[in-house]
Amino acid sequence: MDLNYSAEDLAFRDGVRAFLDAELPDDLRRKVRGHLRLDKDDYVRWHRILARRGWAAPGWPREYGGPGWTPVQRHIFEEECALAGTPQVLPFGVNMVAPVIMAFGSQWQKEHYLPRILSCEDWWCQGYSEPGAGSDLASLKTSAVRDGDHYVVNGQKTWTTLAQHADMIFCLVRTDPGVRKQEGISFLLVDMHSPGVTVRPIVMLDEDHEVNEVFFDDVRVPAANLVGEENKGWTYAKYLLGHERTGIAAVGRSKRELAQLKRLALREHKDGRPLLHDPLFAAKVADLEIELMALEMTVLRVLARADRAPGPEASVLKVRGTEVQQRLSELMVEAVGPLALPFDPAYLSGAAPHSVIDDDDAAPLLGHYFNYRKTSIYGGSNEIQRNIVAQMILGL
Repeated sequence: MDLNYSAEDLAFRDGVRAFLDAELPDDLRRKVRGHLRLDKDDYVRWHRILARRGWAAPGWPREYGGPGWTPVQRHIFEEECALAGTPQVLPFGVNMVAPVIMAFGSQWQKEHYLPRILSCEDWWCQGYSEPGAGSDLASLKTSAVRDGDHYVVNGQKTWTTLAQHADMIFCLVRTDPGVRKQEGISFLLVDMHSPGVTVRPIVMLDEDHEVNEVFFDDVRVPAANLVGEENKGWTYAKYLLGHERTGIAAVGRSKRELAQLKRLALREHKDGRPLLHDPLFAAKVADLEIELMALEMTVLRVLARADRAPGPEASVLKVRGTEVQQRLSELMVEAVGPLALPFDPAYLSGAAPHSVIDDDDAAPLLGHYFNYRKTSIYGGSNEIQRNIVAQMILGL
């Protein structure tokens, strides 16, 4: 493939930049670039700004309300949004469950759910992991028993991101316990407002409420909310995870963070000179930038294969992308040194206009570092991804 942008692509990029300059609210830009915490209204507001322009779902085909962009245009758009400092369009609806509904859902599911995802009328979350089924997802035990025109769901999901805001959850449930574990799983869409659904917060090391436990106690779900065929959910889950892992690479966000790292490292350091002028630290930054450039080329190669959904190569993107993200967070803490130590939740949440250490760039970095420990685990741990690469790409 030609890795140089065409004149048409460059014109498209200019149009995206003009839109972002005009439409991205300054308060959202400041929060994202400053590693401050976003609330539900922040995400919804930005999603709806994009929806009005027809850009809320860059990967969707025109027939479902997407812009019908090429893979390169999608890459340009996502990169420009990241560099500008937009909130992320949450992937659970747009990039995860929507492709599954498009590929395997009923006509009613497409007509009902896809427009609501596009408009952000429904906020979605993901019901995959359980206390005893994380990397070994096929060991899940949440059950769904058919009862007339409904399924009755019982069980528990965990690490459910932003479930406290969600209207819907897409769940893997066990519908046949008597067969091989991968063969008895179904893919079910559950209304989070149903009687019997309980959300319990999990507060993490950075003192943020981002993930949750979700409990199902005799929750009745219409059988019309079964996606595809009963006991075929493992196939649909793998299809979804390919889309999730490709997105986790987050090249645009890492390029923005790399620029921030360089700015931090150019500040005057303890010996009176910028840390970026230290050969050892400069070598670390250079090595990371090379890794990011290689990752971007690999992402473009995967996106260029528009004839099929992401396959095992998505695992490569997930591993390398999350390693780059974690390394960036580590080097930013190293760049500011002891200034990263004070923890200031009031500033992070927006309750205080400035940090207690009077260094608004340094104050969020330790919380950011702690939060990004998760990236090598979610979407399938990196250890499991390496197994997939070994088996399905290398043939070991």
